[in-house]
Amino acid sequence: MIKLANAIRRIEISSLWSGHKHIVWNLRPDVNVLSGRNGAGKSTILNRLVQHLRSIPLTGELSASGQLGVKVDFDPADATGIRYDVLRSFDRKILATEPLGGLTDARIVTELDWQLYLVQRRYLDYQVNVGNRMIQLLTGGDPDAREKATEAAALKARFLDMVDELFAETGKRIDRQSNELAFVQYGERLSPYILSSGEKQMLLILLTVLTEDRQPHVLFMDEPEASLHFEWQKSLISMVRELNPNAQVLLTTHSPALIMNGWEDAVTEVSDITVV
Repeated sequence: MIKLANAIRRIEISSLWSGHKHIVWNLRPDVNVLSGRNGAGKSTILNRLVQHLRSIPLTGELSASGQLGVKVDFDPADATGIRYDVLRSFDRKILATEPLGGLTDARIVTELDWQLYLVQRRYLDYQVNVGNRMIQLLTGGDPDAREKATEAAALKARFLDMVDELFAETGKRIDRQSNELAFVQYGERLSPYILSSGEKQMLLILLTVLTEDRQPHVLFMDEPEASLHFEWQKSLISMVRELNPNAQVLLTTHSPALIMNGWEDAVTEVSDITVV
């Protein structure tokens, strides 16, 4: 039986770049920012860890057993798996496994659109689950049920407010009367797929974190600053942590803006975790 971890405590990669580098990275439980010059191995480290996750035949969970030269230590130490999300910033064309409803009948779409499509489906499930949980709380005799139900509703409301605040300059706001994610701009209803790349990227990140439902997750992001406005970069980590304070963030970046709001101590240079 799988015991899920709260966070990853330590990562060891013994065969980075065909065994020429040995990586040992001791992680913080909240935010970890991997920095370094181009070609230093930031994305390679993240990708090797993601490949390790995907080599385990457990949907959304990671075994601690070594794969691809990767060893993971959990917190607590006796945990055997962890929930995780992986977000990419690349907006290249891909072949989708199914048409994207509301966007096009074609299967050739951008990777960003495909990720957004998948997380919207997850958002619908999240809303159903939260609704069911609120009904159970209010009918289950728990004296603190009303407070818990209020907290669950407030989290979704905070997400909607965040997005509206971010998009306010362009006159866009979320259509709160719709179960599906849609926007209104000067009276016109908009699909999320016609947003700018930066808007899609921020929406994808915040929506993913919201649907983690404040459960412990590892959130992997490879250069999430791509296409994001400077001010959005500065507030990104704080918004992620507000929506899910139980998320452990692992990200690579070239942007100083991402750490400007108090995350300077969370930065690790690739050279500092390279043993060989």
